[in-house]
Amino acid sequence: MAISTDGAQMPLSPIEVRTYGHEGPPVAVLHGGPGAAGSAAELARDLAPHCRVLEPLQRHSGEVPLTVAQHVSDLAEILREPVTLVGSSWGAMLGLSFTTAHPELVRSLVLVGCGTYDQASRDAYHTIMDERLGPVGRERKAQLEHQMSETTDPHERDLILAQIGNLDEYAQAFDLMQTSDYIAIDAAGHTETWKDVLRLQDEGVEPAAFSTIVCPVLMLHGDTDPHPGRSTHETLRRFIPQIEYRELPQCGHEPWLERWGREPFLEELRQRLTRA
Repeated sequence: MAISTDGAQMPLSPIEVRTYGHEGPPVAVLHGGPGAAGSAAELARDLAPHCRVLEPLQRHSGEVPLTVAQHVSDLAEILREPVTLVGSSWGAMLGLSFTTAHPELVRSLVLVGCGTYDQASRDAYHTIMDERLGPVGRERKAQLEHQMSETTDPHERDLILAQIGNLDEYAQAFDLMQTSDYIAIDAAGHTETWKDVLRLQDEGVEPAAFSTIVCPVLMLHGDTDPHPGRSTHETLRRFIPQIEYRELPQCGHEPWLERWGREPFLEELRQRLTRA
């Protein structure tokens, strides 16, 4: 709930949802970031010939503080039937949090390029990214991060984060055919949400809370994705014993945008969706 100027609680506006397809099993595709609305649009379009697809655009910053719980609540408000959740990167992490809170709304869960759940994995990710960016990329990223620290203008911060995201997208890829179709980058939303993600991990809430998940869970992970998929799978398997892991060869962080990983990824995903 939002708070009005007189202190009264007011209902929040619903999040925007884009829809694709008219037949087949229901699917909700969760974008990454946090704060990268629209980054899963091409994946949603790829699934549309076979599924009824929802693409929820996570809440933009400003109306209410953005936490994992708020994103979970927003998603629960727009789902009208049990779905297969397909989450990308941070969206995979949101999918795990949502399934823990609302198991009745999740038929199965697919984690694509799932984010990290411990500091060692994050350190490994940053080491690989530094190598991939090279001296020129590292210098450019440092310049952008300095610009980010020097401005408080929300619009400028969004533009800078978009440039950082573009650098990272190429560094995370094996052979990228196209970039993500962002609607708008939300730097404030990214910061607020990721701060809460780390808080939940520091306090030991997640991933331990995922032990209540009983639905089928599949990880699909590119073999050159700098996010350490195998170690994340081992971490999650302690709490979700039924979790499966598939590694896609010659594939980076966003398989549906990859030249060599795209078709194997979509085939694996379609098979899972028809069984859900």
